[in-house]
Amino acid sequence: MPGPSRRSRDTMTSVSETVVNEDDRELVALGYVPSFKREFSNLATISFAFSIMGLCSSISTTFNTPLLTGGPSSVVWCWILGACMCFTLGSSIAEIVSAFPTCGGLYSASAYLTPKKYRARVGWLVGWLNILGQIAGISSTEFGLSNMIWAAVVVGRDGDYEITQGKVVGLFAGLLVVHGLLNMLATRYLASFSKSFVFINLGATFIIIIVLLATTGRENMHPANYVFGSAGVVNQTGGWNTGLAFLFGLLSVQWTVCSLDYDATAHISEEVRRAAYAAPSAIFIAVIGTGLIGWLFNIVLVLCSGPLENLPGASGNAVLEIMYLRMGKTGALILWVFVCLTAFFVVQTALQAASRTIYAFSRDHGLPDAGYFGHNSEWTNTPLRAIALTTLVSFLPGLLDLASPIAANAMFSLCAMALDLSYIIPIFLRRVLQNHPEVMFKPGPFYMGDGLLGAVVNWICIFWTLFVVVIFSFPTVLPVTKENMNYASVITVGVMVLAFAWYIIDGHRHYRGPQSNLPPPAYTAGVAVPEINSADRDQKSKLDKEDLESAD
Repeated sequence: MPGPSRRSRDTMTSVSETVVNEDDRELVALGYVPSFKREFSNLATISFAFSIMGLCSSISTTFNTPLLTGGPSSVVWCWILGACMCFTLGSSIAEIVSAFPTCGGLYSASAYLTPKKYRARVGWLVGWLNILGQIAGISSTEFGLSNMIWAAVVVGRDGDYEITQGKVVGLFAGLLVVHGLLNMLATRYLASFSKSFVFINLGATFIIIIVLLATTGRENMHPANYVFGSAGVVNQTGGWNTGLAFLFGLLSVQWTVCSLDYDATAHISEEVRRAAYAAPSAIFIAVIGTGLIGWLFNIVLVLCSGPLENLPGASGNAVLEIMYLRMGKTGALILWVFVCLTAFFVVQTALQAASRTIYAFSRDHGLPDAGYFGHNSEWTNTPLRAIALTTLVSFLPGLLDLASPIAANAMFSLCAMALDLSYIIPIFLRRVLQNHPEVMFKPGPFYMGDGLLGAVVNWICIFWTLFVVVIFSFPTVLPVTKENMNYASVITVGVMVLAFAWYIIDGHRHYRGPQSNLPPPAYTAGVAVPEINSADRDQKSKLDKEDLESAD
């Protein structure tokens, strides 16, 4: 079959260039020189959003918490409750990402949505909360992947294998190095790589569901009252009341759906074509898909789970034990390879997103590095310095496991807590200050409006997030000791205090909030900067004009 004609190829090229130019004009209007190549298509962006949630792997990593605190019913009902609430958060974030499609994500948006007097302080707080949450997310996922691989070794050796903390941390470190190296590839390779993630992620989930149902006889399935009713409410916390024990099940869905997806998709928006449309759409689609498919996956796992007292088993992973019970060793290990591969993809995408956050924060002089990490390599058009720094810093939380496994487990709560707080600050500002004369809010294509719908969705997600942050601050078992204490709240508050202390001592000298890096002339060093139209220029210079009028 003959290929497209030269005229057709020229037309397609022209359309592609027009789309890129529109994206770059939007970025210039926000004050930044386009520095990335826009290689992420709609499919790659949606795949990225799905993959960073790592449906089957994330549930496998966190399934023990709801099952062993509130019981099987907590697994099922906390998932769908949390997924519905996460949908309101995802919609609210998609709206902001559509309006501010920069790699700074919600960090940049929070500053744009704040009056000038408070812009630097708000941007500083959200930036550090966001970085803390993303680093904790990378470490917790990589740490979970390490445990998942060793759990497979235990099953393969029929329980005759001892897993030490040194082995877990050693594998964690090796995997993190691999992910750091892969992220140093050029954007076109990252985009091509990402396209396959969604198929492995969702494919593995559906195959596990089908095989579990096919290999579990009806006589071995739990009754509906165990899966959905009071028989499945089993308080195993050692002293907390049953209501709180039940709510501990929210950690799984909040960590899977909320904490690793929303902002990550925003942070690659400068590498996405038609970013104002594609990035929020990917968030919206991924949240709905993960919420519904994840609920089905959890129901099937509980339905086929066998006696509760036998879980999590010798491997320490309840999901793997359930698969082993129903599929046998060979079948369980074959499918477990794809679960681990899904977790591998989660870290790959999470590290990419976090490196873009550090790049953006350094570009705005939020780090005391004179913009060193806000630099893109001319070789790959990716921020190699920021990638290296992100990889190095992500080692640190994982090393906690050598000192205290309980402290390491707090990374999961820390990730959810820090990121969720960084999400609701710009949502609150957008809702309360959008009409303030110094606030630069111009709705993007994804917009819920200023009517009742948008207000209800925004306020629900704000109050829900504050609620789950309180839940995640509790230790999950009693009595509380230094070994089982939940350090997530302590670390989060500590980082906030240290960040503001740093801002008062030194940060205010170099950080003023998002800072334009546009050169004075329209063109420099032979590199074209897309021309800003009059509407964009008016929007960009709005605050400066008002400052001049105030001065007069």
